[in-house]
Amino acid sequence: MQKSKILHKSQAIDREGLFLCRNDVQNGTMNYGYARVSTDGQSVAAQVRQLTEAGCEKIFQEVASGAQTDRAQLRRLLAALAPGDVVTVTRLDRLARSTRDLLNTLAVLANQQAGFRSLGDAWADTTTPHGRLLLTVLGGLAEFERELIRARTHEGRARAKAQGVKMGRKPKLTAHQQREALTRRQQGETVTAIARSYNVSHSTISRLTA
Repeated sequence: MQKSKILHKSQAIDREGLFLCRNDVQNGTMNYGYARVSTDGQSVAAQVRQLTEAGCEKIFQEVASGAQTDRAQLRRLLAALAPGDVVTVTRLDRLARSTRDLLNTLAVLANQQAGFRSLGDAWADTTTPHGRLLLTVLGGLAEFERELIRARTHEGRARAKAQGVKMGRKPKLTAHQQREALTRRQQGETVTAIARSYNVSHSTISRLTA
């Protein structure tokens, strides 16, 4: 008969076989911490201490720039989440470098039914109704900002066109070169030879029209 493994009520095993203490084994929720520094010369010790004091049971530690989008430890943390788990950081900038980056990560947490809180930013706590409301407002403001940028870009392009400014990429051939290339084609010279002489692609010459 196969013997079943029996764990103490206050213990569980993570994916790497490490024993972890849990505050609530019955519902299986975990309080994860995420600590990050930008360079090897910095230490995560202070962050780890704060996260431990805040009740984090497993802390993922990362040495990576905030601008780095593919962070291995953050990826492992997100993959380990289960519904009801909570991710805690000491400050928002430890998790994200911009509002958009933060909202994208929070969307991943929401999809996995996990909570989030920042010790240094009391309002950023999706485990409370007040925190969820404020982050929803933040998301709305970010979307509003994107719409303003799009509108200003569109208005700027419209004004430029009205003033005769040509939009898009700069032509590879000047107007004189285009007329010259057309004349050479009409005289029987091959498109390949003309394109080579101007150091442009075959399609650039073949698209020219009188």
